Amino acid sequence: MAYRAPVADLRFLLGSVLGTDRLTASERFAEATGETVDAILAEAARLAETVLAPTRRAGDETPARLENGVVRTSPGFAQAYRAYAEGGWVGLAASPGHGGMGLPLTLATCVGEMAAGANLALSLCPLLSQGAIEALEKHGSDELKALYLPKLVSGEWTGTMNLTEPQAGTDVGAVRSRAEPGPDGTWRITGQKIFITWGDHDIAANICHLVLARLPDAAPGTRGLSLFLVPKRLPDAGGEPGPANSLRVVSLEHKMGLHGSPTCVMSYEGATGWLVGAPHGGMAAMFTMMNNARLGVGVEGVGIAEAAYQAALAYARERRQGRSPDADEPGIVGFPDVRRMLVAMRAATVTARAIALDCAFSLDMAAAIGDPAWAARGALLTPIAKAYGTDTGCEVAALGVQVHGGMGYIEETGVAQFYRDVRVTPIYEGTNGVQAMDLVGRKLADGGAAARALLAEIAATAAGEPEGRLAAAAAALATATDWMLAAEPDDRFAGAVPYLRAFALTLGGHYLVRAAAADHAAWAALRDFHLHRTLTETAGLCAAACEGAAGLYAVDLAF
Repeated sequence: MAYRAPVADLRFLLGSVLGTDRLTASERFAEATGETVDAILAEAARLAETVLAPTRRAGDETPARLENGVVRTSPGFAQAYRAYAEGGWVGLAASPGHGGMGLPLTLATCVGEMAAGANLALSLCPLLSQGAIEALEKHGSDELKALYLPKLVSGEWTGTMNLTEPQAGTDVGAVRSRAEPGPDGTWRITGQKIFITWGDHDIAANICHLVLARLPDAAPGTRGLSLFLVPKRLPDAGGEPGPANSLRVVSLEHKMGLHGSPTCVMSYEGATGWLVGAPHGGMAAMFTMMNNARLGVGVEGVGIAEAAYQAALAYARERRQGRSPDADEPGIVGFPDVRRMLVAMRAATVTARAIALDCAFSLDMAAAIGDPAWAARGALLTPIAKAYGTDTGCEVAALGVQVHGGMGYIEETGVAQFYRDVRVTPIYEGTNGVQAMDLVGRKLADGGAAARALLAEIAATAAGEPEGRLAAAAAALATATDWMLAAEPDDRFAGAVPYLRAFALTLGGHYLVRAAAADHAAWAALRDFHLHRTLTETAGLCAAACEGAAGLYAVDLAF
């Protein structure tokens, strides 16, 4: 089944459901007209379908490999990446002052979904570069910006994120890598980092590592971390890659999926680096990159969900098995349970996509008009977009295997790759449990103001839904929000995951009710499926969210 970019869905959600045309009223995004958006989506779709997608299976079957200290990428990856970079896609949302297009993050999010759906392993490389670009734009010195940003924005060089160490995963404060001052204002970085996505490769001339490390006078924990830019090759006087820096790839991880994406163990051995941001201010700079990546990872889940749905639908229409109860659909797509799975896949994908686009749109509005309420809205939606998008990717990919039956378990069909590739997304860039804890912790730390504002939007939409199902879900979620605000931290955290999912499903109803009001019967039918068969979970999720922690610790795990 060939991948087809969901351009019509994206355009409909942007214009008819989210109203992103409001961005063009601002000076910052005045050029993001409907004509421009249509042209960008059409060209990105062509690239995804004809250049990126044909390399997906090669990445799985011929993984990246380490040879004589250099990572060799999968067949076709270098050529596909060059097409992506030369098209200007890496710098779509980057500042024009450094060669970017300055277009909205919302549009870049659409492009990111198409790239992920076409070839998730390869799409991770430009995604990390985009995070590095944003971190340098906001925290880098003028000298670092002038030298590195044009190369990163053009895609000539790529970026990475180096946080994790063997003893420091979610507990970033346990990082031990150290930075010693050099004689020329630079720093010497020493330590080992693990799980470094695209930490080395042969598709670009240089790699710019953003590395967390500790200065000699660093305080314990996260307060003592600083961020450094450590290039694979030290730029010469003309700004071109010069001698090799003192860093190397120790090994590549052997993973369940994403075989085309090299995941490296990196060793820094007195490597030369430059401070990014203030001393001991590494977490502030790194969170800029991580928040960008968290939305991007949520979109990875959406991209895989879309690809898995397309493959399952095509197979179900072709597969003949017994007598279909639907004369118009001779394949297994006519059987009620297969139909249930396919509609569930479609509804979940659409709602996860809408959440991600709404998150990006909120961040764009905050940047365009400087309204703190939009920034708070985007911040609230970020952990929901990440967690629900990646959970949806896993659930839809698993259903895709199920629709294929025994053939789904056979690697030649390619659908098992979707599940293997996407399974890591609920884990990296902060596990989905951490995202849920962030939602009920930091994101409710404003007294629930941002959450209540979003709930008010949902309630306004619910007023146009005559059955009252969306209104009931919003009311249950509002009650759970009040409970979270009054609860102790451990009790909040014990119910954080069901609370986040309840929020996501309620948002899904919100978007689908709007979609049905804006368009034809197909969206109304999808709305009804969600309201009648999925949104019904919300009451139970909200009840579970408010149970507190005591019951968890009452169970003897040795029983």
